[in-house]
Amino acid sequence: QVQLVESGGGLVQAGGSLRLSCEASGSIFSFNPMGWYRQAPGKQRELVATITTATGRRTNYADSVKGRFTISRDNAKNTVYLQMNSLKAEDTAVYYCNYVEIRGGTFRDYWGQGTQVTVSS
Repeated sequence: QVQLVESGGGLVQAGGSLRLSCEASGSIFSFNPMGWYRQAPGKQRELVATITTATGRRTNYADSVKGRFTISRDNAKNTVYLQMNSLKAEDTAVYYCNYVEIRGGTFRDYWGQGTQVTVSS
């Protein structure tokens, strides 16, 4: 079983920065992908950024956050981070940490409880 606990959300003015953290516990393997998703009121959950370290470090970002957000991962601490700079009002959402367990060709998603990010304009 995997548990994910996010922290670091809050209220920030437009143009400001926040850093989200997600600590994973349980059966965690560094070669499995982790990432951040977000869900704004009335909208579907969407990908923000993902990171894999199975064969080198590879990251993927939504177009809307490229150049402003940076995802990183500390495998020794089983923690993934999301540094968010130049925040905009449209970044307001609940941000969810995600861990994908890949085992025997099957995929299982684990989610954190979410952390609220509110950007005031």
